[in-house]
Amino acid sequence: MMVKHLDAISPETAPHRFYVAFRYVHPLVESCVNEMERDGVERVVAFSQYPQYSCATSGSSLNAIVRHYESEEKTFNGVESIELPSVQNNSPGPIWSFIDRWPVFPPLVNSFANKILDELQSISDETERANTVLIFSAHSVPLSVVNRGDPYPQEVGATVHAIMKQLNFSWPYRLTWQSKVGPAAWLGPSTVDTLYGLSRLGYRHALLIPVAFTLDHIETLYEMDIEYCSEIAAKAGMVSVRRSQSLNGDPAFSQGLAELVLDHLRRGDPCSKQFMLRCPMCTNPSCERTRKFIMAQKERVHEWTTLHLPSSEHVRLCRYN
Repeated sequence: MMVKHLDAISPETAPHRFYVAFRYVHPLVESCVNEMERDGVERVVAFSQYPQYSCATSGSSLNAIVRHYESEEKTFNGVESIELPSVQNNSPGPIWSFIDRWPVFPPLVNSFANKILDELQSISDETERANTVLIFSAHSVPLSVVNRGDPYPQEVGATVHAIMKQLNFSWPYRLTWQSKVGPAAWLGPSTVDTLYGLSRLGYRHALLIPVAFTLDHIETLYEMDIEYCSEIAAKAGMVSVRRSQSLNGDPAFSQGLAELVLDHLRRGDPCSKQFMLRCPMCTNPSCERTRKFIMAQKERVHEWTTLHLPSSEHVRLCRYN
């Protein structure tokens, strides 16, 4: 749906095609890159579906792209060797750019706000609706990642603030963190502890918002819907714990994504300004190589933009990252 919208609003760069790549399950990043090169793709936008950037999520996936180009054996964490496309050795390869973050992009904020209002308006009891606490639940990360200078907590907070501003701050709210794994310290407070704490303070109604997820998956459909909204809610003594619907294929959201891609193409930048600033305490050499890789694309990106979107020089662009 996003690609159809993009074809309609940017015929100069059409036709557009999407490829899906995952970090740890098939189709892997490596297979995706090779498929694009076999198809003769000229221009690639690596569009992270994490609105808020973290080295542990978007950063890891972008690093994987660059490591793939650097690797002679084309292997991936023990995964079987991936065949090199024949065109790769005789071509400069696609022109790359990254949409590495978009935490306050207006269609994202508006879509979340609308989903929240839809769920609140489904509550028939006006007293319950007025006394519902909004809990923005995002995937947590280890404190070791945060303490290196990872911007993820601030960017999630920026999304939450933008949504609440859209809602005129009409409900009390908190930002919490979920999905901790292992014994190490992770970013808190946890969503589970927050539900227990709210109950202890006398609150009985809560609405969970999956603010760092745009699509349904196990952490919304099972962890939030079953564990938090049902099991933990009952144990904590909450009367009702609901979840706002994920954005998924919402038409307005899909159109917004197309607008974001077009804005990125018109801008002619290889990545955001923030992406070039590594975490101050970063010790991962892949992060440095990825930034060198994308900056090496700068001239090619500019030339492509001038050729295909010459009117972009006169378009007033807004930054959302």
